[in-house]
Amino acid sequence: MESYTIASRRVLMADGSVADTTVTVEDGRIAAIGGSARGSLRDVGDAWVLPGAIDLHGDAFERQVMPRPGVHFPLDLALQDTDAQLIANGITTAYHGVTWSWEPGLRGRATTIALKAAIEAARPRLACDTRFHLRHETHNLEAEAEILDWLADGTVDLLAFNDHTDMILERIETKGRSTTTETARTGLSHDAFMDLLREVVGRKPGVPESVRRLAEAATGHGVALASHDDSTPETRRDYNAMGCRIAEFPMNTPTAEAAVELGDPVICGAPNIVRGGSHLGAEGISAAREVREGRCTILVTDYYYPSLVQAPFLLARAGDASFAEAWALISANPAAAAGLDDRGRIDEGLRADLTIVDASADDGAPVPARVIGTIVGGAVAHASGALAV
Repeated sequence: MESYTIASRRVLMADGSVADTTVTVEDGRIAAIGGSARGSLRDVGDAWVLPGAIDLHGDAFERQVMPRPGVHFPLDLALQDTDAQLIANGITTAYHGVTWSWEPGLRGRATTIALKAAIEAARPRLACDTRFHLRHETHNLEAEAEILDWLADGTVDLLAFNDHTDMILERIETKGRSTTTETARTGLSHDAFMDLLREVVGRKPGVPESVRRLAEAATGHGVALASHDDSTPETRRDYNAMGCRIAEFPMNTPTAEAAVELGDPVICGAPNIVRGGSHLGAEGISAAREVREGRCTILVTDYYYPSLVQAPFLLARAGDASFAEAWALISANPAAAAGLDDRGRIDEGLRADLTIVDASADDGAPVPARVIGTIVGGAVAHASGALAV
């Protein structure tokens, strides 16, 4: 791999300062900050040179797998298309959130196993550092033994506990919502889906011990653990006690506050920032407020890849965080939460994972921001302008 040097008047340093300096890349790592250029010089002027964006939770790839209800495409093609989207949006490390549910269809066992195998097979060809985030629906008790094997063989990079059974049941039976989403995803009729859902809800007594066994195995094998959609502080404390330290999308402020008190990283969605609120409407929390008040420490793409790089600029412009604090939400903080100590900051010796963003000279926070370069492990995966040499 060739040596090269990037020059910029806006390099976000590890201490949060912004420097007019150079970053030299050799053998996939940051060899030097400042000093004389080595190899080719790529001067990006006022563009931001930033630590590579890290996405701990993204499932937008499902739209490449099944872009319309019941319409499926080959997984290798879907992953290749997803990779192109990730790189074009400045994401250098991505955890694909693959849901293994008690449902058949898109989130069933066959699809999960096929996706897991496809990610492993495609990984050497993908530009983005792509990892397997297993979202385990806790009422899917039959999956436990297989997941234990995957934890032991090191093929799960992040394990999240999900429980959407009561939420789905309430939405349909109490609020009168349609089952269109579920029937399209599963291929079941309304009646068949409701019969399955009620049967699954009846499995509740066996869930706590299954979760404990999986959490113990994950912590024993050094796999990061998250819980999803915690609805009460007690739930978050219970998960924390099991070694499950990441709170994904707490459903309300008290639960997020409990996570912060425990010292747990708290994930919110970057789309929430870009849209100005939750896709759940009044039922959801404001991610911008959670950032502003110190209850959100990580942002993820959730269901929309372009949102990740845009969110820090919007937060900084609104005064919800300094730009350095806002960018840490998608770089240093997720790296620390996932145990990735080789990335997330611009510092000598770390992986050369860099996101380069075109910014206006006056305020440094254009919206939408334009990614002009994505560098993964020193390889220029996406480039335009001065980088495309």
